[in-house]
Amino acid sequence: MVAIDLQVRRATQADQRKIASLMYFEPRVHRHLDWRGPLDWLGSPHYWVLEGGADVLAALACPQDPPGIAWIRLFTCTAPLEEMDAWTPLWETARETIASQGRATVAAICMHPWFERVLVDSRFDFDQQIIMLEWHDAPAALHAPPAGITLRPMRPADLPAVVGVDSSAFEPLWQNSFEALRKAYSQALYAAVAETSDGLVGYQLSTGNPLGAHLARLAVRQESQGTGVGAALVSDLIRHLKDRGRPHITVNTQSDNLASQALYKRMGFVLTGERYPVFTYQV
Repeated sequence: MVAIDLQVRRATQADQRKIASLMYFEPRVHRHLDWRGPLDWLGSPHYWVLEGGADVLAALACPQDPPGIAWIRLFTCTAPLEEMDAWTPLWETARETIASQGRATVAAICMHPWFERVLVDSRFDFDQQIIMLEWHDAPAALHAPPAGITLRPMRPADLPAVVGVDSSAFEPLWQNSFEALRKAYSQALYAAVAETSDGLVGYQLSTGNPLGAHLARLAVRQESQGTGVGAALVSDLIRHLKDRGRPHITVNTQSDNLASQALYKRMGFVLTGERYPVFTYQV
C-alpha cells in the first residue's frame, strides 16, 4: 500500500489537463471503445478522480448512457500506485453512488490483462467476449435488398428512427442512446438505412481507417431479422468501399451472437483471432 493520503472527489472540467496526462503518459489506461473520448464525459456526475495532495493520481468514469447501463469509459492510474490501491476507493464511491440512485449494470470490455484482474478481484462477472472479423477484398455473394426494402444513405433526420431500430435489435446492454448515435453519425465514413413504406427497418454505420472502414454498427429490427436486410446493408457497404478503392472492412460482434457471425462469414469475413472479455456487475 502506498503511504499517502488519498481522497476521492468528483472530476471537474478543471481536471482535464491532469486526466489527459494520465491517459497519454501512464502505462495503465483502460478506455472504452466509444465514439466519445473519456474527456468528453467530464461534467458527468459519475466521473471521479483520486487525489494525493494536489496531484490527480487516478480517474474513473462510468456514466450511464443509456440510463441503467454504465460502461466503464475510463480507468487510469499513475505508475507509483498499485492498481487495486487506485481502483478500490474510486470503485467503492462509484458503486455507492449508483446504488443510491437506483439499479444499473456496470460493464467493461477488457483490452488489457491487468484490468481484467482488477475486475475479477472486484467480483465482476464474466459475461461473454467481443470477437473481431475482417473482410479484405474476398469473394462475396452480394445481396440485393428484399422485396419492398429500399437502401439509401442515412440522413440526420433519420436519427430518432435509427434509435428505435437500435433498441429493437439489441438487448439493453448493447443499445445506443440518441446522443451516442448522433456522435457516431458525425464521424461516419458511410452510413445507410433500409426502409419500407412504413419506416426504417435497419441501418449500418461505418467509420473510416487508413485501410478501409470499420463496420461499427449493423442493426435490424427484431421482426425483420432473418429476412436478408442485414446482408443487403453489408453488401451495400462492400460495394461502396470497392468503388472507392478501399476494400477492407473490420467488424466486431458478441461471441454469443451466432446469427451475426454466420452473416459475416457468409459475406467472406474471417476471424482475426482477437477476443476481448466483457465483464458486468449488477448494482
